[in-house]
Amino acid sequence: MAQIKDLSSYLVQTEAHGPFDIIGDVHGCFDELQELLEKLGYHLAFDKETHTFQVTHPAKHKAVFVGDLADRGPKSPEVIHLVMDMVSAKQAYCVSGNHDDKLYRKLIGRNVQVRHGLEHTMEQLSHCSPAFIARIRDFMGSLPHHILLDEGRLVIAHAGLAEHLHGRHNRTVRDLCLYGPTTGETDKHGLPVRLDWAANYTGHAIVVYGHTPVLEPAWRNNTINIDTGCVFGGKLTSLLYPDNILTAVKAHRVYAESVRPFLQHPASA
Repeated sequence: MAQIKDLSSYLVQTEAHGPFDIIGDVHGCFDELQELLEKLGYHLAFDKETHTFQVTHPAKHKAVFVGDLADRGPKSPEVIHLVMDMVSAKQAYCVSGNHDDKLYRKLIGRNVQVRHGLEHTMEQLSHCSPAFIARIRDFMGSLPHHILLDEGRLVIAHAGLAEHLHGRHNRTVRDLCLYGPTTGETDKHGLPVRLDWAANYTGHAIVVYGHTPVLEPAWRNNTINIDTGCVFGGKLTSLLYPDNILTAVKAHRVYAESVRPFLQHPASA
């Protein structure tokens, strides 16, 4: 497992109050990400001299990515490139997803199973320069497992996080942020059986997360899952904070088949 770095200085962003456009799991769907950002009012351009994306928003919005930038989709390097440039320009924040963490471990030479979409990312990266791959490795290794924004009123974690763990930094918290709580068992598809942590959430902070595709985002106890399975032919969804406005674009096509059906959670008061 990759070494956990001291990310405490990045976990809490007390000076950042928004507006934030929080974007669900992209999984290499670069065309849909461009379309969503433009729909949200961002101006995108690519500087061929510096080989960087230039992204601005007239109302000074910032994007926040809930992780899983890579794998399964057709253009993971392009997605990562865009997000890296946005983070570097302080136009975005990003937390690590489990697929991002696995890519990082692969790039530092750890023995990981190249499946569940990683095989597609590695093939796509085989056409990229060593310098670009090294930049991706360093970027993925620097991502925090969760971020607190707006003085702790907003929490971003890939798989969500219970209130008593907000702002905590240890291996257990990191694993919960990446994978969510599980029973230790596997379902009929051979996938981990996940516990529904949001059903019992009683925190005051809004928690925005992804990880497990849902048919439609629904508020549950001050939490919302905005992974609407773009790579599986669903949608790429964003949540505007603090106005809580949802925006989505449809997937251009099905890029991968989902082993597990999308969840359908009813909204709760």
